[in-house]
Amino acid sequence: MAEHSPEATGAGYDPQKVEAKWQKRWADARVFESDVDPSRPKYYVLEMLPYPSGTLHMGHMRNYAIGDVVARVKRMRGFNVLHPMGWDAFGLPAENAAIQNNTHPRTWTNDNIAEFQKVLRRFGFSYDWRREISTCEPEYYRWNQWFFLRMLERGLAYRKKSRVNWCPKCCTVLANEQVINGYCWRHEDTLVETREIEQWFLKTTAYADQLLDDLKLLEGGWPDRVITMQRNWIGKSQGAKIKFPVADAPGAGSIEVFTTRIDTIYGATALIVAPTHPLLPKLLENSPNRAEAETKLARMRQLSVKAEDLATAEKEGFFTGKHASNPFSGEKIPIGVGNFVLMDYGTGAVMCVPAHDQRDLEFCRKYNLPVRVVVQPLDGEPLTAEKMTAPFEEHQGKLVNSGPFNGLSPEEAIAKMTAFAEQEGFGRAEIVFRLKDWGISRQRYWGTPIPVVYCPKHGTVAVPDKDLPVVLPPNPKLTGMGESPLAATPEFVNTTCPKCGGPARRETDTMDTFVDSSWYFYRYCDPHNDKAPFDSAKVAYWFPIDQYIGGITHAILHLLYSRFWCKVMRDLGLITHSEPAARLFTQGMVLKGGVAMSKSRGNVVGALEMAEKFGADTGRLYTLFAAPPEKDLEWSEQSIEGCWRFVNRVYRLVERHAESVRSAKGKSRGQATPTEKEKVLLRKTHQTLRRVTQDFESRWHFNSAIALLMELANAIHAQEPLEEGVRPEVRREVLELFTLMLTPMTPHLAEELWEMLGYADGLWKASWPAFDSDLAREEEVEVVVQVNGRVRGRLKVPAGLAESELVTLAMAERFVTQHINGKRVVKHVFVPDKLINLVVA
Repeated sequence: MAEHSPEATGAGYDPQKVEAKWQKRWADARVFESDVDPSRPKYYVLEMLPYPSGTLHMGHMRNYAIGDVVARVKRMRGFNVLHPMGWDAFGLPAENAAIQNNTHPRTWTNDNIAEFQKVLRRFGFSYDWRREISTCEPEYYRWNQWFFLRMLERGLAYRKKSRVNWCPKCCTVLANEQVINGYCWRHEDTLVETREIEQWFLKTTAYADQLLDDLKLLEGGWPDRVITMQRNWIGKSQGAKIKFPVADAPGAGSIEVFTTRIDTIYGATALIVAPTHPLLPKLLENSPNRAEAETKLARMRQLSVKAEDLATAEKEGFFTGKHASNPFSGEKIPIGVGNFVLMDYGTGAVMCVPAHDQRDLEFCRKYNLPVRVVVQPLDGEPLTAEKMTAPFEEHQGKLVNSGPFNGLSPEEAIAKMTAFAEQEGFGRAEIVFRLKDWGISRQRYWGTPIPVVYCPKHGTVAVPDKDLPVVLPPNPKLTGMGESPLAATPEFVNTTCPKCGGPARRETDTMDTFVDSSWYFYRYCDPHNDKAPFDSAKVAYWFPIDQYIGGITHAILHLLYSRFWCKVMRDLGLITHSEPAARLFTQGMVLKGGVAMSKSRGNVVGALEMAEKFGADTGRLYTLFAAPPEKDLEWSEQSIEGCWRFVNRVYRLVERHAESVRSAKGKSRGQATPTEKEKVLLRKTHQTLRRVTQDFESRWHFNSAIALLMELANAIHAQEPLEEGVRPEVRREVLELFTLMLTPMTPHLAEELWEMLGYADGLWKASWPAFDSDLAREEEVEVVVQVNGRVRGRLKVPAGLAESELVTLAMAERFVTQHINGKRVVKHVFVPDKLINLVVA
């Protein structure tokens, strides 16, 4: 156990000294800087930019370690690699921390950025730091404002009233995450209200079809799971809008619903509206239970169900006492209010068809509403409402209890009933999207100011481009109470109208921080441009991003907004592509005690602490080795100590032989007949190189690549003493290839070993090696033996064994004969070096 920490290494491997040495050499040689070079193939690899909060822990480092391996392998493959880093620096946590610690958000943010950068540099990640950006700097957010103005000109930015969370004690707007079970996060006894205020929106719905259709461009490059999540979030639905006249509330008119299953409309037994539906005041007018209803409504609005929670939320509601007429049947059905109906999805009202919808069945069973079957399955027992425990939601069947449409299939009925509704004037075919326009207004200080002013004479006026950026005031009053901090800063609010020069008032909302992260990767291509967001020619060289890496938590909003932004920039003529990232990888989380590492949970392992104890390379190696990169990783102190021992073992191995092989540098192993030791070493080394190359290039199985290198180290040790029976040039070849394979994962260690082997030039000038296919060929393989498709055993056989010989061997094995005795082999299926399947009858 003496070698479990750096202090125990004596004169051996000293990671602090080695890593500092090579980081300085990389910086002096400007190894990781890259510029446009049309003569070379490019590769843009990027990890999602971090929000600088607190300190980096090992849960964060996995993302960066994966990206760094990819960047280093591609450099060794001859690519011109762009690998930048920056900071998602605006946001509510900085403002809250500033209030709590009586400091400025900029101070808190920049202190965290300095800490983050210190850790990333300590781990030796191969970033081009010249390209570093921070989204809270005016030179960056100026271009957020510029894009906003371009969207305003094109009708893609607009202002309307929208509902927000409001704490009456704070007298301020709360973000969704600040509402805890309906109460203010700061005042646990204060119920949050909803209010309507004017807010700015970006018209993402204008690109709904493109956002959906262009997912085809990402198939094969993005995880299927993410594409599905995006498709579901956009949520294109083809159906019909139908008007249900209100039967017993004069002047209320009709309630419109959207349905994809108009074929089930005869089964509607209630109409349910959202708690914020505009007709509710009319529906509750003169109701003897109005006070009770208003109390329930207030509670439902406070505890409104989020769209993503609709499927699992407890269904709650009440009835208004009013009824609507089914326009097809004329039947009067009760009008209710339900917490599972959202005003901003569809029309804010749904027809409740419990026999054919799970949500509706749950609601109707709870409130004793009737259930009516209107579609019967084609096979099996007929459905009866009384016995139904689950809805029949299939599209295969025939209509019943549906008047003149009885006997039709659902598909036929949808077409005919939609046409009938259009003919009679109470409905029409419609396509709706779940996707809504993006509300970007935030009543906060620490964000991008929205570049418009309000003039009594000219209304809303855009700030001219020449006056950008609209800069945040340096000394706001941050209390977390009352109106927006910008609204309480007269020197910011009071300005002049760009049109008439008269007094005007600035917009005091700031932009959602998703704006900052929707286009930051373009700015990396040209980070210091003060004339435009970026040079289109530079972007044309680097884009699209070849590999984007980040957590599954960003699978919807960040990626959706960045795709939207890309399409807007294309239509502005700034770029020519339609998708920003060709490939996406979502890494697994790092867990400790079964849950994700988090400062709030107190289960983090500090990244600097690990680097100081074991060295950065050991930390990198562990995060890559402990699990496949797409899987969650459970932190284990014992396992990281195992990686530390491996690093030291490799160092001692090369140190032991370096002097004797340096003199062989440049020599070839030539035509001499290799000894048995040499055969074993060369075969194992080139087989390892072949498989590691595959793991890096096609599969990203970094954990198996490391396991292979550990096996190779064991194989080399097994042939000691290498001075006996292994020529210096063979020892040199084995150790050099071993070192080159280590380079992407433990770059500091590999550089040190490379220098020990006699190379003056650093590994940044080395190419990824090619394996010798003859040496890499397996001499023996394991073949699966099946009988009638079921595995009955395995055989170790010489690689390349002929089909006929393999069949003979298989049929002679006891585990096969017991399954074919008395039977005739009618054919066999052969996959060379992998499988033989005997088909018997």
